[in-house]
Amino acid sequence: MKMQDRGIIITGGASGIGAATVRRTVTEGARVIIADMHQEAGDALARELGSERCRFVQTDVASTDSVTALFREAADFCGVDGVFNNAGIGGQSMAVDYSDEDWQRVVEINLGGVFRVAREAMRHMQGKGGSIVNCASILGHFGQTQTAAYSAAKGGVINLTRTLALEGAGQGIRVTSLSPGYIATPLLDALDKDVLDFLTGLHPVGRLGTADEVANAAVFLLSDEASFITGVDLLVDGGFTAGKS
Repeated sequence: MKMQDRGIIITGGASGIGAATVRRTVTEGARVIIADMHQEAGDALARELGSERCRFVQTDVASTDSVTALFREAADFCGVDGVFNNAGIGGQSMAVDYSDEDWQRVVEINLGGVFRVAREAMRHMQGKGGSIVNCASILGHFGQTQTAAYSAAKGGVINLTRTLALEGAGQGIRVTSLSPGYIATPLLDALDKDVLDFLTGLHPVGRLGTADEVANAAVFLLSDEASFITGVDLLVDGGFTAGKS
């Protein structure tokens, strides 16, 4: 198994891509901390997978104190060998209509939260190494209307990843990011069929991605199979950013 007895933290781990990655890392032999704001969903997933392999820790990545407490508990439960830095929120508005408060919230969680978690992870990994995978987005690679804060934050995640990879290399710490395309998760359930059909058509493979497919990429980057890979962003987007055929 790729991750036998590794200690892994997954933020935003109670649902969607995060939950799929929790399940996959446990299957690969890891002991996992599920970090999320949503207590009920996080506790249910931990019970499903077993308390000897999984523990839920309610975490707000916008709070340094909360992130510090998360890593303290992880160190006691399983150690910190890898982190999937996946917590994030959406936010749609034309730039002229964005309030300072809404802008700050999206950037604070999607970029500031990634930084806080990665910073604490690097502190715990010094002297022993490890792998940090930051979840970016295809919207960090190109612009799209009504996504000013989200796109800016995800673009920041990609370049933050490069910088942290350079700083961690001498300590054996690999830092990568992955950028999903549109993924069939509950976040898309509220969209009209016409909108879903339009989004599907933007992917050359002819369909949306699945949470399991993103989890596969995250586990690869976390594992020793990616031991010579750092400072890069892996697109998991069904060809979305390749261009138009």
